[in-house]
Amino acid sequence: MISATNITLSYGKRVLFKDVNIKFTPGNCYGLIGANGAGKSTFLKILAGEIEPDKGTISVGARERIAVLRQDHFAFDEETVFNTVMMGHTRLYKIMAEREAIYAKPDFSEEDGVRSAELEAEFSEINGYEAESEAAVLLNGLGIPEELRHRRMKELEGGDKVRVLLAQALFGTPDVLLLDEPTNNLDLKSIAWLEDFLFRFPNTDLVVSHDRTFLNQVCTHTADIDFGRIQVYVGNYDFWYQASQLTLKQKQDENRKVTDKANDLKEFIQRFSSNASKAKQATSRKKLLDKLTIEDMPVSSRKYPYVVFKPERPCGDIILEIDSLSKKIDGVTVLDNLTLTVRKGDKIAFVGGNSLAKTILFQILAGELEPDSGSFRWGVTITRSYFPKENGSYFENDLNLVEWLGQFSPPTEGEH
Repeated sequence: MISATNITLSYGKRVLFKDVNIKFTPGNCYGLIGANGAGKSTFLKILAGEIEPDKGTISVGARERIAVLRQDHFAFDEETVFNTVMMGHTRLYKIMAEREAIYAKPDFSEEDGVRSAELEAEFSEINGYEAESEAAVLLNGLGIPEELRHRRMKELEGGDKVRVLLAQALFGTPDVLLLDEPTNNLDLKSIAWLEDFLFRFPNTDLVVSHDRTFLNQVCTHTADIDFGRIQVYVGNYDFWYQASQLTLKQKQDENRKVTDKANDLKEFIQRFSSNASKAKQATSRKKLLDKLTIEDMPVSSRKYPYVVFKPERPCGDIILEIDSLSKKIDGVTVLDNLTLTVRKGDKIAFVGGNSLAKTILFQILAGELEPDSGSFRWGVTITRSYFPKENGSYFENDLNLVEWLGQFSPPTEGEH
């Protein structure tokens, strides 16, 4: 269990949290949601003790251990993958290191014997003998092959580093698990494995994610950060949305009724306040009007941008035709006789474990690579845009944000 009492945090004039009181209990998975900048990651850091609030305290159960998904992908570069996972349980890792140091001594003293017995007892108590097999299961479930497990972290690609750090957080069944965007860089198989893991996780779990499907699968509760406070709803993301919309509608309906009643009273008072026979009733209605309270509707931090693509010309029935496309990279076939027709209205997702094949296909379609054989043809009226996996080359300049975006904006009449 972990709880927050009277947590307040401000950055300058901006108040992120004010007198937040909340308790997270074992056996539940809490999805922490809110607009970008609402303070989701900041609140997790407060719970983890990485950020000090302006006011308030964080309380954790006696002898309970908190595990956090680390965001620094370079913190463990000199460690092996296996050791990095083990370091998720700090006490266990220290015991393992001390055991190895004692057993490596050429002269094993009586004092060493006593100390090793103490270490073995504690090692057994915290399931140290199952640690290596547990770490292997976690790495396997998250898609880290066995041949990578004894390499140093600095030898891994960025996506694999994230998976190892996630395994580190999950290792050793922590009492409180704090996960900030855990599905980043995971493929569908790994996400499904993580969903199953969290479904079976017996302790307290808090997850920040923008993936609605993931939140719906794993969350028993939803903690909504908005209006400078945190409101907990029982149920997953969809339940939260329905409940929050119903609450908002009820407040709006209540305010509307109060407003309508206030308008009726004002009209009566205005018409009959100078009428001697109605003066008493007008006075009575004025007292009623003074008692009416229209609740101020707080301003949400959520924004709902609308993105629309307006084609310059209507497209035809055929958007793209791919015919017998093949490509080898370093002698390895990544595309083999691919044929595909994309028609108007199609929405296509390319899935699968071979990320290189998908990237190469998109690079060919974008005109950045030539196929070894086969062809493709875009529709006559089609204009296209490409968002690559690696986009560092786009930013090799000293332009500010407006100037940078201006490179890609088509000039309108009278503009240069």
